[in-house]
Amino acid sequence: MSNQVDTDHPVLEIIVSRWSPYSFDERPVPDEDLLSLFEAARWAPSSYNEQPWHYIVAKKENKEEFERMLSCLVEANRIWAQNVPVLALGITRLNFVRNNKPNRAAIHDLGLASMNLVLEATARGISIHQMIGIEPDRVRTVYRVPEGFEPMTGLAIGYATSPDRLPDELQERDLTRRPRRPLKEFLFSGTWGNVWDHVA
Repeated sequence: MSNQVDTDHPVLEIIVSRWSPYSFDERPVPDEDLLSLFEAARWAPSSYNEQPWHYIVAKKENKEEFERMLSCLVEANRIWAQNVPVLALGITRLNFVRNNKPNRAAIHDLGLASMNLVLEATARGISIHQMIGIEPDRVRTVYRVPEGFEPMTGLAIGYATSPDRLPDELQERDLTRRPRRPLKEFLFSGTWGNVWDHVA
């Protein structure tokens, strides 16, 4: 399964190959691949090399652990994520370790780590669907997340498959091309809203 797109300017193939399916095959993801995904996250850049990201992982083979993590997703995501072979939660430390001052880049840096993870997955034929639709308070309770750490995202990890077993609305989403705003809507120069001269 893929949902490749045409770009306005050349970019790496792995970027246009990446997409976030709702329909996943139930076959397991090998542990060695999972370790490589999180190794890729480990090597993401971060402010002051703080590396504020943390992940909690649950594999479907461990039914009890998987159900605990599934219960931390909002209901709309549980509908399709129950079929995913691996779930994870992305959590970030909000203050710097070195001085306990607020780290304004903490959420940004979790995003960088997760993008590294996503690109490594894509290179291995593995799909990731990231979700903001989690229950942060439940994550804190279920996993005893300490103060100063913010549960931010869920990650569904596995192999994309045909969406025909999904509810109609999700099938439609899975089959829809990924629209993107044109560069002229967000690439500025000089003043806000003034499109950079080089944008066609």
